[in-house]
Amino acid sequence: MQNDIPSGNTQQHATRAGVDEETFDLAPVSLWKEDYSGMKRLFDQWRAEGISDLGAWLREDPSRAKQCAHQIKVVAVNRRTLELYEATDREHLVANLDQVFRDDMIDTFIDELVQLWQGGLNFSSYTVNYTLGGRRIDIQLSGRIMPGSEQSWDYILLAIENVTERETARKKLSRSENYARGLFEYSPISLWVEDFSHVKRLFDDLHRIGITDFRTFIDVHPEFVERCMQEIRVIDVNLQTLSMFGAQDKPALLSRLSDVFRDDMRPHFSQQLIELWNGNLLHQREVVNYSLSGEALNVHMQFSVFPGHEDSWGLVLVALTDITARKKAEAYLEFLGKHDELTKLHNRAFMVDELNRLERKGPFPVSVIVADLNGLKQVNDERGHAAGDALLRRVGEVLSKAVERPASVARTGGDEFAILLPATDERGAGALIEQIQQLVDLNNQFYSGVAVSLSMGAATAVPGERLEAVVQRADVLMYEAKRAFYSGPGQERRLGLD
Repeated sequence: MQNDIPSGNTQQHATRAGVDEETFDLAPVSLWKEDYSGMKRLFDQWRAEGISDLGAWLREDPSRAKQCAHQIKVVAVNRRTLELYEATDREHLVANLDQVFRDDMIDTFIDELVQLWQGGLNFSSYTVNYTLGGRRIDIQLSGRIMPGSEQSWDYILLAIENVTERETARKKLSRSENYARGLFEYSPISLWVEDFSHVKRLFDDLHRIGITDFRTFIDVHPEFVERCMQEIRVIDVNLQTLSMFGAQDKPALLSRLSDVFRDDMRPHFSQQLIELWNGNLLHQREVVNYSLSGEALNVHMQFSVFPGHEDSWGLVLVALTDITARKKAEAYLEFLGKHDELTKLHNRAFMVDELNRLERKGPFPVSVIVADLNGLKQVNDERGHAAGDALLRRVGEVLSKAVERPASVARTGGDEFAILLPATDERGAGALIEQIQQLVDLNNQFYSGVAVSLSMGAATAVPGERLEAVVQRADVLMYEAKRAFYSGPGQERRLGLD
């Protein structure tokens, strides 16, 4: 009878075994009890045959890895495994393992085998399985040779976690990051990611000591602006930035930032700091930077603090659009608006504005010289307009050399020119006429063919006289000189047309 009654220890072992089986079956992750003893014997055989690099051995002939898989016996699986793989029971699952383990799993399986080959008791991998219904699942596999089976490998416990949702989210995030990175790297405008956190801390220090008028502060302490420029850290730039600034690569550009941001940049940066002090975390302006070759670049700069970094300014995006070509076009249009394209002298519009300015502000006395190119119509008729244009360009050369600021000279008509001389009396105007005539003589010696000949008249404003009247008086004197030129003998010879 005593033999029929289980002892206390036997009952405890039976109870614990039952609990272990129930824990295994109800575990929330997929668990597999497997027997690797056949694979252990295969490994021993290969070692005896001199195989040392198992990974290379298996990849040389993938059928060897399949041979290993055939040696694995599935002893038991829990409920979660059946649910995960859409199997009705263990036998249903085992009979269809070729549907579960396929396609891109072979490489990770070889990695697991290598971990065991190298003496590890644990192995793990990230791989792909398939349910019996054909659904692809990403799994994280962890295996362990259980205590007592280290020599035989007859009890291996596998835990499989379904990480499909996590992996899908990771891939989605990766795609999003790659998309954002692509937008950054290949943007057609120059992009800079910068760290302004040290500038923010310098601002906070000023607030703590009671500074309220920041504009006055940086006027008194210009070194603070320099300090802020030095505290900016460039985190990254895109490809367009390298092209725009003529840099071979990012390190080459970042090592020479002092060559890029200099000279005219400092006043602009002061205004940028004022914007930040006033809380404007998104602002824009036109600034001047320099390429690594020293070429000035006019750029439209947009500054914005990244969302979520408003308190630290740790991430800032600076977008630079090269507007150098536009600025040159604008400058040229402005030049054309105030200059004569043929002679490069100022034009009538400029002269009118300058007359009005001098009339308001002086300084007086103001003198005016009016000049007219003799014989232009005759040169155009006999030698063509190209010859006449060449003659006008030579007048432009002479007058531009003779007239220096604050005086100005303009072509006011086809063959007419005017020179405005602030703070100049009759004697000064007469001296300039003599200088112009000397330069005309030198010009005629240098150029062969048609000679330049100018008729000139000068007048100086009397107190209270309108400058328009001064121009008219100078014009009258010019026409007197012109009549004298045409009435004198040898006109054709003097012009070089005979």
